[in-house]
Formats: sequence, structure tokens, C-alpha cells
Amino acid sequence: MSEAPPSRDRRLPLSLVFGFASLSVPLGAYAVAVAVYLPAYFAKHLGVSLAVIGGAWAVVRLIDLVVDPILGVAMDRTRTRLGRYRAWMLLGGPIMMAATYALFLAPAGIGSIYLIGWLLVLYLGTSILGLGHSAWAATLAPEYNERSRVFGVLAAAGVVGAVAVLMIPIIADGMGLSEAKGVQAQGWFILGLIPLAVLLTARTPEKLLPLSPGPAFALKDYVRLLLKPDLLRLFLAQMSLTMGPGWMSALYLFFFTDARGYSAEQASILLLVYVVAGVLGAPTTAFVATRFGKHKTLMATTTAYSLALCTVMLVPKGSVAWGLPVMLWCGFMAAGFDLMIRAMLADVADEVRLEQGREQISLIYALNSLGAKIAAAFAIGVTFPLLGQLGYDAAAGAVNTPEAIRSLEIAFIAGPIVFVMLGGACLIGWRLDSVRHAEIRIRLDAHDAQYAEAPVVESLGTEPAIPVLAPDGKPG
Repeated sequence: MSEAPPSRDRRLPLSLVFGFASLSVPLGAYAVAVAVYLPAYFAKHLGVSLAVIGGAWAVVRLIDLVVDPILGVAMDRTRTRLGRYRAWMLLGGPIMMAATYALFLAPAGIGSIYLIGWLLVLYLGTSILGLGHSAWAATLAPEYNERSRVFGVLAAAGVVGAVAVLMIPIIADGMGLSEAKGVQAQGWFILGLIPLAVLLTARTPEKLLPLSPGPAFALKDYVRLLLKPDLLRLFLAQMSLTMGPGWMSALYLFFFTDARGYSAEQASILLLVYVVAGVLGAPTTAFVATRFGKHKTLMATTTAYSLALCTVMLVPKGSVAWGLPVMLWCGFMAAGFDLMIRAMLADVADEVRLEQGREQISLIYALNSLGAKIAAAFAIGVTFPLLGQLGYDAAAGAVNTPEAIRSLEIAFIAGPIVFVMLGGACLIGWRLDSVRHAEIRIRLDAHDAQYAEAPVVESLGTEPAIPVLAPDGKPG
């Protein structure tokens, strides 16, 4: 049965949503380029060993785990003349640009110290941009169904960025450029997108809620959030739904070229189809969620994705025609994973604010992102060394044994299916549907109506008078 919300959501203008979503374009491009092309580029063309690559990614992700909660607390407490999240966007852009240049245009002979150092800088920049963008989106669209719509547009914009960056190796090959030059061109493309997207996003008006009373940091904040059942379930779902596609991305080029007999260009075309499917998959998933609920929609897409991935080994080797529908279906379903979790997190953040009397939305996104980062670390940190131990050689021109190829095939298929199905199972029995969330919003709106209207930062350079709650809970 569909979930009928008790009242019609207030819809944001599409022009505002599209401008705000522009930051998702370079973030989407970065996600594909770093997950699929950059590790293989280091291994094949810069001579970095699989063990060093896997170790560097794992170490960086583990170090990075402490960064997001600190950023979340800081964002929740930030109030500047530029706004809250806008100020963080303007900080994160240059950081991400510096790291993109250092990694995509890295010199030959780099070692683990170079990799770890610049990966840390890269993930700091992307953490600032990703966390700030998600939390800002949640405050921009406070209603249940409108969140599905906004996060659907954000996901579609991310797919556009991914599609664009996937086209670059294909175009580079058509121009007679090497595979390495194609990866470097991806870096230049992302570099050009970042400042433009940050400035477009920064034009979005930002509503500043009053600061909650109490200390800026308390360990109990972490404990209470981590022990909240709904947030724990979303944390585990985020881990699983990042680990599955991340595992697939890490092994994608090796699997399709060495195990399935595709050329690098054909593999890129199939991957492009997988990503392009998300342009329709993301908004379709968002639309379905407004009719049937976010958790039901997410469980349906995880099941459909896993069933389709089972058919990859049935496709004749080297057949692009037969591979296209499988990749199209998988990409269509996978597009909804992250957007549903981010929209559901925003709903839980409203419940937390009602229960605890303070806004912690940035911290909630930060803590949940730990699941994604742990999974991303293991997706590369486990699969690459594992393949090395099983005898697979990733170097260009290497000849692998049938046993090594078989190990590659099993790893590519089994990992994503297990983790994606586990991610869907985490949402069985989910209770925070549209009806429950509408009740929460009514109580929050009644509470907020007791205080002065929160200021809106319309553009760069305006400075609102920001109310601060006194210890008695009234505006000071």
C-alpha cells in the first residue's frame, strides 16, 4: 500500500533546486574517477604496487574517520555573515582542487607517503563539500516527500558528472591519446568544475536556525546518536550499500577486460551505460518513494540490483550488445541507494531535534558518512591485496592463470550481491514513514514558531542578525 502524507508538501522552485544541485556534478565525477580509474592508473602507469595502493586507501580512510564528526560538530555550530554551509563550501572547494591536481597529475615513482598525504587532503575537501551539501539540502527541504524530490535531483546531477567524466577516456581514445592521458584529462575536467559549481551552489538562500544552548562538543552527543536504533540501522545500510558498488567499482576494469574479454574502451562504454541509467533511475526512485515510502523503495531497488548482477556471467564474453541491458538495469537500481539513505537521515535528524531539543543534522550526516568511508576503505583496501594474494597480476600486459581469473570473477560477483542485499535488509520494519514524519514536523514547526523568524542569507555579503538561544531556551 502507498503512504499518503496528511498534507501537501511545499515545493521548492526547480530553478533553485537545479542551482543548488550543481555541486553534485563535480562530486559525482570525482566519485567515479577516484573509485574506478585512479587506483588502476597508479598500478598500471605509475608502477605503484597493489599492496601500496590498497594500504594507502585503507590508512587514509581510517585516519579520515575522525575528521567527519569534528566537521559535523563545527558545521552545526557555525554562524557567519556568509551563512553556515555556504562558508564551508567556499573553504572546501580550493582544498579539493589542490588534491585533485596532485593526484591526477602525479609524477612517476610516487610512494605511499605521497599517496597517503594527498589522499588525506582530497578526502578532507570532499568531506567538507559532501557533508555541507547534504546537511544544507536537508534544511532546504524540511518536508518528507520534498526531500525525496530534492535528493533525487542531487543524485541525478551527480550522475551527470559521472557520465561526463566517463566520456573523457572514450573521447581521449578517439583522439589517439593514451589511457594515462585520459585519466589526467579527467583530473583537469574536475578541476574546472569545482569553482563553478561551488559558486552556483553558494547563490542558494540559506535559512539560519538559532544556535542551541549548551557546549559546542560533548561525548554524550556521539553516544546518544550512535545508540539510536534508526541511525544505527542507516549506518549499517550505508556501509553495506557503499561496500557493494564500491567493491564492484574497484574490480570493474580488471573484471571486464581480463575476465570477460572486453577492451578498455568497451568496458568504459558499458560503465557509461551503467552510470547514464542513473539519470532516469535517481528521479524515478525519488518519485516512487513519494508513493510507497523511502524504506520500501530502497529495499525493492537493492533486490532488483542483486538479481540483475547475477546475470553478468551469463553474458557472452566480449558482447557489448548483451552486456548493455544488464548494466542499464543495475545502474538504474543503484542510483537510488545513496539518495534514499540521505533523505531518510534528514527525517531522523528531525526526530532527534524534537527529542533532544538541539539541531545536530551535520553531525548525523558526519557519523553516517563514517559507514561509507569504512566501506570505501575496505572496498579497495581488501580487494586489491586479496587479488594479489590469489595470484592476480594487475600490471599492463601481464598474463594471468585461469585460476587467478576465476578468483577475480568470484570476487566481482559475490561481494556486491552480499553487501547490497544486507543493506536492504537493514530497513526491514522501518517505522519513520510519511505519517510519523508529518507529526514530527508539526511539533517542530510549532516549537520554532515561538521564536523570531530565522534569518535568511540571500546572497554573498549579507549579514543577518542571528538569534541565539539563552540557557532558558528563549531567544537571547
